[in-house]
Amino acid sequence: MSGEKDLAQLKKDAAAKAKAEALSRLENGAPAAKDADVAAKKAEAAAAAKAAAAAKAKAKASVAEKEKDTEGTEAVGEDRASEKAKAAAAAKAKAAAAAKAKAAAAAKMQAAEGSEPASETDAASEKAKAAAAAKAKAAAAAKAKAAAAAKANAGAGAGADSDSEKAKAKAAAAAKAKAAAAAKAKAQAGTDGDAESEKAKAIAAAKAKAAAAAKAKAAVGGTEVSKAAEEKKPSPNQPYLDKYVKVIEDHLGKDVLEDNYINEISKDVPTLVVKKESYYKTAEFLKYNEQLGFDYLSEIHGTDFQTHMEVYVHLYSYKNHQSVALKVKIDREQPVIDSLVPLWPGADWPECEAYDLLGIQFNGHPNLHRIMLGEDWVGHPLRKDYDVEV
Repeated sequence: MSGEKDLAQLKKDAAAKAKAEALSRLENGAPAAKDADVAAKKAEAAAAAKAAAAAKAKAKASVAEKEKDTEGTEAVGEDRASEKAKAAAAAKAKAAAAAKAKAAAAAKMQAAEGSEPASETDAASEKAKAAAAAKAKAAAAAKAKAAAAAKANAGAGAGADSDSEKAKAKAAAAAKAKAAAAAKAKAQAGTDGDAESEKAKAIAAAKAKAAAAAKAKAAVGGTEVSKAAEEKKPSPNQPYLDKYVKVIEDHLGKDVLEDNYINEISKDVPTLVVKKESYYKTAEFLKYNEQLGFDYLSEIHGTDFQTHMEVYVHLYSYKNHQSVALKVKIDREQPVIDSLVPLWPGADWPECEAYDLLGIQFNGHPNLHRIMLGEDWVGHPLRKDYDVEV
């Protein structure tokens, strides 16, 4: 309302000023050139008033929009377009009003100056106003219609685009699946035969390899056996064993020894297995015979074989630099054998050890006793039937 009042006031001031100037000119009789300047100034004043009115209306419309935004009102695209159309129509209406005011002012000036009748000016102003209003209304309607159409098209387009995209995606997925299935079928068809062929080849190769390996193994085994048979030579100690056996049999008889052999797992030592009753006699012969001369006893121990016990004696001849092993088997339930301490005093503690751990009795030993366990100890730990309490 204040804007319209200011505009009306401006119009009144302009009209009054123009009327005063016209009256002044009439009274003073100013020349035509001066009238032209006055008319130009009037036109400029009217244009300035019009521009000021339009700027004020635009500012007012902007302030109104800002106030609406501040109050939290939200508008969709169509409402904003409608508001803009209304603002444009209002601005045009104001412009038309300004034009009408200007026309009215001009008419008043012309009336004062005796120019064209007021009725014609009013008619022209009314026509201009009507035309401007009609134009603004048509423009607003067209803009609103375009906005509604655009919104409708956007909604329809979005739905159509969504459906179209879904359809395209489904079609693409179906085509991809079909292509993959076809490729797989083709690959399967192409590789089935190859796979079978490769499998058969692999089996054949494996069989051939196994056969070759078996053949090679058989050949190597046969070769090794034949080589072992061919290359196995008598032990270098075999002559010594033959010598010992011959000397013993020549002096003690052939019934003294149970067995004789080269112990390959013990440095090929010549080994004599003597009968129990011939044990001491044979040991004595080995020590004192001139051809043998085994004057040193390096070892004596016993072993439990569960079926029997065995005493093992290792002798060495410093004169001949030769070795011999003497073995004797004894009863496991009553392990008794002659002591060799009278022949080799070094047999003292080894025989005590065999007695302590195995329970072997050595007849003729000067002091047979336990050397590891106490005399009150029950049992012999190296016997296979020894009861171990855990």
